[in-house]
Amino acid sequence: MSEISSICVYCASSSGTNSAIIDTTRSLATLLADEGINLVYGGGAVGLMGLMADTVLESGGTVTGIIPTDLFPREVGHQGCTELIEVHSMHQRKMLMFERSDAFIALPGGLGTMEELTEMTTWAQIGIHTKPIGVLNVDGYWDPFFSLLDRAIADGLLKQENRNLLIEADGPTEMLEALRNYVPIVETKWLDLDQT
Repeated sequence: MSEISSICVYCASSSGTNSAIIDTTRSLATLLADEGINLVYGGGAVGLMGLMADTVLESGGTVTGIIPTDLFPREVGHQGCTELIEVHSMHQRKMLMFERSDAFIALPGGLGTMEELTEMTTWAQIGIHTKPIGVLNVDGYWDPFFSLLDRAIADGLLKQENRNLLIEADGPTEMLEALRNYVPIVETKWLDLDQT
């Protein structure tokens, strides 16, 4: 069983309209706090990002927010984080989120969430890391995404082993258990991303 002390959660800077997604965000945040797992996220105080951070903090947990200075006004940097780190670029943000985390979870989200999820999975695919990557498939939100991946496999554009890098679960408790039980299926080839 893997030791997980810090999890990066990718989530939207909008709240959305689906109550199941909002409820799951709260449940995941409460679970992380109860388990003593530090939340690493994009540092915003609005949308699901803000809800995630607020709930972790209200539940007695710790939060590391990482936000580019230029996005501070738009995403409203969360001043209540246990640690709020301002960086100069999106690349620095994603790198630091990666370095500070033992695992990753994507909640339902928009293009930013999708980009972060697919980039982290690509890094795992080419052997940059072996950290577990989870997708919380709330209310079937990610079903079309998984269907696209299955189509890519059928058309010979994606290997099944790389599709298997994504751990799917419907709820936070199931997800955390799956992340802890994850066994890497690819070898780490590069440890220094600056060398790739």
